[in-house]
Amino acid sequence: MEREAMEFDVVIVGGGPSGLSASIRLKQINPELTVCVLEKGSEVGAHILSGAVFETRALDELIPDWRDRDAPLNCPAKDDSFLFLTEKKAFKLPTPPQMHNHGNYIISLGNLCRWLAGQAEELGVEIYPGFAAAEVLYHDDGSVKGVATGDMGLGKDGQPTANYTPGMELHARQTIFAEGCRGSLTKELWAKYDLRKDCDPQTYGIG
Repeated sequence: MEREAMEFDVVIVGGGPSGLSASIRLKQINPELTVCVLEKGSEVGAHILSGAVFETRALDELIPDWRDRDAPLNCPAKDDSFLFLTEKKAFKLPTPPQMHNHGNYIISLGNLCRWLAGQAEELGVEIYPGFAAAEVLYHDDGSVKGVATGDMGLGKDGQPTANYTPGMELHARQTIFAEGCRGSLTKELWAKYDLRKDCDPQTYGIG
């Protein structure tokens, strides 16, 4: 069964803060662009780590009137504590300058993503939650053509059942992979194009 194909100017894989921000900025620059965001979660924000201390500088640049648009930034950070922990005591130390959170907000990142999705849709971005990009598509010359979503209705043995529906191909002039630090398609592209050559390993942490 052949897969149907849809054409866009830009396809963005991942409905997190970076993918949604990219979609908004693209439509701000050129409202005529057709932009699509694929999100594997059942809704935007469903696969995002829950909390963050958020510095607003990037949002100030992207959507300067975010306060008037009811962005979900409601809990300003008021105090900082920097502690050295031992087995029996905690010693309070001066907070390093780069770790001061005055002016930042304690937020739900899921709520922020849902709000960003609303801002993107107002600009005409098409967002498809519940559709994971499962395959990178390539032109004959080796360049990226787009992505395909996964087939649905497969049995435990991987064979099609009566409910089988083939995935959809999304072709684009530009494809942005905003899957996060462990994106499976991104890792495929690293290997295919040797993108990590002469690069330091990624460093990231979850607090």
